[in-house]
Amino acid sequence: MEESRGRVTKDGIRIYNTTSDFDGIRASCRITAQILDEVAPLVQPGVTTAELDDFIRNRITELGATSATIGYRGYKHASCISINHVVCHGIPGPKIIHDGDILNIDITVILDGWFGDSSRMYVAGNLSRKAERLIEVTYESLMLGIAQVRPGNTFGDIGHAIQQYVESNRMSVVRDFCGHGVGRVFHAPPNVLHYGRPGTGAVLEEGMIFTIEPMVNLGRPDTKVLADDWTAVTRDKSLSAQYEHCVGVTADGCEIFTLSPANRFHKTWE
Repeated sequence: MEESRGRVTKDGIRIYNTTSDFDGIRASCRITAQILDEVAPLVQPGVTTAELDDFIRNRITELGATSATIGYRGYKHASCISINHVVCHGIPGPKIIHDGDILNIDITVILDGWFGDSSRMYVAGNLSRKAERLIEVTYESLMLGIAQVRPGNTFGDIGHAIQQYVESNRMSVVRDFCGHGVGRVFHAPPNVLHYGRPGTGAVLEEGMIFTIEPMVNLGRPDTKVLADDWTAVTRDKSLSAQYEHCVGVTADGCEIFTLSPANRFHKTWE
């Protein structure tokens, strides 16, 4: 797919036009956020992850977009659905959701060549206090990372804000997966680490577009990928949670493109 015009920094990060290009990414991200809103009432005990994925697949088509994940490196589904100790890239299928399960649902759509990428947490039925606390900390860590997004700051500032908050709450940040540049391609520089030291890494500039998507574990940060070559789980089987926003750097801060139209993207998930 042809890239949008614009310069590329010495770190390989594309600088987009904040007027015309931001309009394009806004539209694709709006569809992603809308579908993530609409799937929320369907997350109930007794439902299968395949049923959720079927709904997502159909809504993407109905809204005039295309799934970015169907066919991506052989992947066959319109979403990744990661339950409990699955960190990311959980494959939808016949698995039944049970009371008390926590889920991350991750969707990326393509609209007019622009990729809209976001994920958030959902709860099926009753919720344990430890799972609730994990979700709260993960959400807050994302927002603290986003608060560092402005010209002149660095990607290390983002990672440090997330890591410091998570570890102060006696949880751990996954190191094996990260956020990424996005826009006219699915994955591009930079790698957005969710840990780091202040003042390190590439400097943020107006026009950069990327995801921030911390994965937080109740136990240790170590993960492993299962034999399907997709599903990543915590090695110690501790619970894991993730939130993801797509953001763009503006002249004086940032714009969050994947805000929930129904205000469902938050730590209380109602």
